[in-house]
Amino acid sequence: MAKELVLVDTSILIDFFRKSDKANSRLMKLTTGGFRFCISAVTEFEIYTGTTQNQIDYWEDFLLRTQVLAFDKEVARTAVDINKALKKQSKLIGMADLFIAATAIHYRLPLITLNVKHFERVDELILLP
Repeated sequence: MAKELVLVDTSILIDFFRKSDKANSRLMKLTTGGFRFCISAVTEFEIYTGTTQNQIDYWEDFLLRTQVLAFDKEVARTAVDINKALKKQSKLIGMADLFIAATAIHYRLPLITLNVKHFERVDELILLP
């Protein structure tokens, strides 16, 4: 039986990186719980912009083995639609979160994040606990 693919938010990767007990990280629980994961190109951008010189080798190795979904024209259009809906409700979220949510919706993937407060504003988005 194929493992379900889920989109992982930047917060999950940072949690994994920072935890000394990796087995108790959400990422490890996800992979041992029968899921495969991928990330958005936006998450890759966020990781690289927040990486210090001492961390670069770790993240480059990690990201070489991680499926990265493109932020393309279709995902951008999805983001525009989400942003319009959130603006009408006066519930805007940050651009990076908006683009990650649009990626999940466009590729029809559930999202796992530690930042539920922002992402739960997006109606079409499926969030996994």
